[in-house]
Amino acid sequence: MQLEDKIALVTGAGRGMGRAISLQLAEAGANIAVSDIDASTAEDTAVAVKQLGRESIVLPADMGDLQDIDRMFRQAKDAFGRIDVVVNNAGVTKYLDIMDVQEEDWDRIHRVNAKGVFFCMQRAARELIDQGQGGRIINIASIAGKGYAGTSNAAYAASKGAVISMTHIAALQLGQYDINVNAICPGSTLTTMAADTMAGRSEHTGQSMSELADARDAKIPIGRPNDPEDIAAMAVFLAGPGARNITGQAFNVDGGLVMH
Repeated sequence: MQLEDKIALVTGAGRGMGRAISLQLAEAGANIAVSDIDASTAEDTAVAVKQLGRESIVLPADMGDLQDIDRMFRQAKDAFGRIDVVVNNAGVTKYLDIMDVQEEDWDRIHRVNAKGVFFCMQRAARELIDQGQGGRIINIASIAGKGYAGTSNAAYAASKGAVISMTHIAALQLGQYDINVNAICPGSTLTTMAADTMAGRSEHTGQSMSELADARDAKIPIGRPNDPEDIAAMAVFLAGPGARNITGQAFNVDGGLVMH
């Protein structure tokens, strides 16, 4: 197992991509600190991790609250003694036309997607530097952060662009400590959050969900959207020994929807 006995902390791990990432890291041998704002879904993921024969703890936390972030890391360190991999996956969005974005929408999205990722990454870096053994930080961004024209929410796109930028700077500054920092940029992915966003688009445009799904798939060169497991596979690779010399990158996992 390429991640045998490594300790991984995954945020937003109760469902969707975070759950898939947690389970695939566990299958690769890691023990998982499962964090989510929803304690019940986090518990479900932790149970599934344990069924794979790995250790897991549940860390309910709001990624927009710096005290929660600090507590999450302290509890993970207390439980496992160290942290090797941190996956900043927690995020929020909704369908919003640019003319409909209100200040509270902007603040809610950036509170978690940009502020939360930054300070979680900063806290992870402090732990990894103190441990003195390097480590991996993986930030979940989006092709929306690369200017994908199909993005429906300018506030969300801006928050994910921020994640890509902070990934580059963190990689530059943390490389001296043997800490690799990379981002994954999913395209269309079959998650509850994506379905909720599509429902908002359907209500706004009058198109049916099936019409929107067909239009989505027609734009993807490979002809299908991601499953959460596709994102998880990239996360496992970036956490593993094969990625030891990869840092500062933002990898598209999108079936060819964006090619830069």
